[in-house]
Amino acid sequence: MRFGYWTPTMDRWLRNVDETFPIDLAAQQRIARAAERVGFDITLILELNLSDIGGADGPVLDAWSLASALGASTEKLEILAAIRPIYHQPVQLTAKQAATLQYLTGGRFSINVVSGWWAEEARQYGIEFAAHDDRYAFTREYVDAMTTLWRDDVANFDGEFIKFEGTHLQPKPSPAPHIFAGGESAAGRASISQYADSYLTHGGTVDELEEKIADMRVRREATGLAPFKQFGMAAFAIVRDTEEEALAERERITNVAEGSPGFESYQDFISKSELNVNVSLEDYSVSNRGLRPNFVGTPEQVARRILEFERVGLDVLLLQFADPEGDLIRFGEQVIPLVEQLRAAELVGQ
Repeated sequence: MRFGYWTPTMDRWLRNVDETFPIDLAAQQRIARAAERVGFDITLILELNLSDIGGADGPVLDAWSLASALGASTEKLEILAAIRPIYHQPVQLTAKQAATLQYLTGGRFSINVVSGWWAEEARQYGIEFAAHDDRYAFTREYVDAMTTLWRDDVANFDGEFIKFEGTHLQPKPSPAPHIFAGGESAAGRASISQYADSYLTHGGTVDELEEKIADMRVRREATGLAPFKQFGMAAFAIVRDTEEEALAERERITNVAEGSPGFESYQDFISKSELNVNVSLEDYSVSNRGLRPNFVGTPEQVARRILEFERVGLDVLLLQFADPEGDLIRFGEQVIPLVEQLRAAELVGQ
């Protein structure tokens, strides 16, 4: 299992509790360096222009600017920056930015491709918001065009949406940035199986993840491409000294009511997305159904739960914490070593 955390691009991760944290450069650097120190391998930098958690008038940092800053502030951490292709045109400029970040970080830059779901955000930023399946079709072509620019000395592309001829891009990224992508609809899964290197998903139960991983392996095999390199999941972790303390914290943060800052984006999300499970308001108390995996409890309870997911093929966890610094350090110091110890003990017992 590789452990990752969500870089705080906005000043809160809780939709129903009015608690904020600093997101200035000093705070970002402290968190990233602490993550490296306590065993985290990767950080996901969410891309939004509006805050879907604190409300549309809340502060949000630009993902790729922050990726550059964190790349310069760290030594080992993989920098996984999200990208919505509809917001990054023309593709030639994005390919240049990605190649530069890969060059400057010494090969530590990756991309999480997201087709987009928030129609109101697109309206405010002057972006045409196509139908669901059309967004995935554009995303697939966009990634094909980007990888062509990274690969060919003189790049040409003649697609349905994207066209360019005789384009030079140097330096070439070496290796090309790793492409993560996630989606749950039939169109999303079909598209991702043809262009991504690794698959990411919202939080789910062990059974739900087992089904998704099996399905995506079959879809990938049908394309004739190499197997997915990694399967990752978003999750929210609550680790406390006792189970009672952890459950009390979960109760505190899932007190959902209409009119809370995130309720409007919740309605937009469920109306514009095609999900394979129903998303309750409690699920939406944090991002990406993060509480559904149930990483809530003592360090040992959470470590054992993580190993259940590992057994069905999950090998990347991208975690959020209510306190992005203190809870991250607690998790790294108390949970990550236990996962390794329990795994080793299981192997000895086999």
